[in-house]
Amino acid sequence: MRVSAISLLTAALLPAVGQAQWVPQQSNTTAEIRGLVAVSPTVVWASGTRGRVLRTTDGGSTWRVDTVPGADSLDLRGIAARGATSAVAMAAGEAEKGAAKIFRTTDGARWSQQFDTREKGAFLDALAFWDDQHGIALGDPIDGRLFLLTTDDGGATWTRVSTANAPPVLPGEAAFAASGTCITVFGTSNVWIGTGGGARARVFRSSDRGHTWAVADTPLHAGNSASGIFSVAFTDARHGMVVGGEYSKPKALVDNVALTSDGGATWTRARGPLPAGYMSAVAYLPGTNGQTVVAVGLGGTARSTDGGQSWTMLDTVAYNSVVFASAKAGWAAGPRGRIAKWFPIDTTRKP
Repeated sequence: MRVSAISLLTAALLPAVGQAQWVPQQSNTTAEIRGLVAVSPTVVWASGTRGRVLRTTDGGSTWRVDTVPGADSLDLRGIAARGATSAVAMAAGEAEKGAAKIFRTTDGARWSQQFDTREKGAFLDALAFWDDQHGIALGDPIDGRLFLLTTDDGGATWTRVSTANAPPVLPGEAAFAASGTCITVFGTSNVWIGTGGGARARVFRSSDRGHTWAVADTPLHAGNSASGIFSVAFTDARHGMVVGGEYSKPKALVDNVALTSDGGATWTRARGPLPAGYMSAVAYLPGTNGQTVVAVGLGGTARSTDGGQSWTMLDTVAYNSVVFASAKAGWAAGPRGRIAKWFPIDTTRKP
């Protein structure tokens, strides 16, 4: 689903509040960054507008910026990587205008186009991989059904998955291409999709790599084209969360976090306090038993240390995406090439 850039452009670097958790890094680009994936505490990939792909192999001390050939006019909103040299990047845009494409590199330098469609209504939103070979890509619904692609060869080829027997989408319902995390996977076959834009914010779930689906309502704010779920994260096959809000009203205090303990079959609102405003991405910190979670959005960064039930705002700097490779190695990315690395602060330690 298309996400307006107006709010993002007006959300400049604002004064931070409380204890800063992010340390800015030099990205060497002014591209809007939404795609973000951490392979390890040292290897991180990012992607964004003008066909830009960023990569670091030293934890962000230095970032290399490349432009994918043939993608200089495209917005690479999703990226998946399994190592320092292998990655798949996805362009979000109208297929009729040649903007729905997937690219791949196996050496970290040369990119090739692996998928392209001109099907009317096609608009890619995000992609994710279970392992080196098996991945899934999501696009806006067509004819009232989910649009899904899968690969079994590391992104070299992509096949359309039939969703004729999947639950139909609601009028206006789709997934938001805001952070590349409206879809998430776990284990060898579990996948979840968060939606918005319709009367209710919902989560589609599959345990067989997208061949069969069920759907569940969530209590997140919904009801218009700018509201709903923007990010999904799971810490195991049963425990997960969704975050969102309304991107056209980034400071609006609405129900923007919901949790599940049964694999997404049912969802409950976090008890609060909730993050202050629209959140576009959420990530669990590895090694914290699913207790520490960080969410980012136009309103700033929020952190929870009780599994997502209650939240504290850490700053008011706008970010689109967040990812963690370990409890001490995380990154956030956003407007105008903004990239920052997580700096752990022990707020419980007395001076």
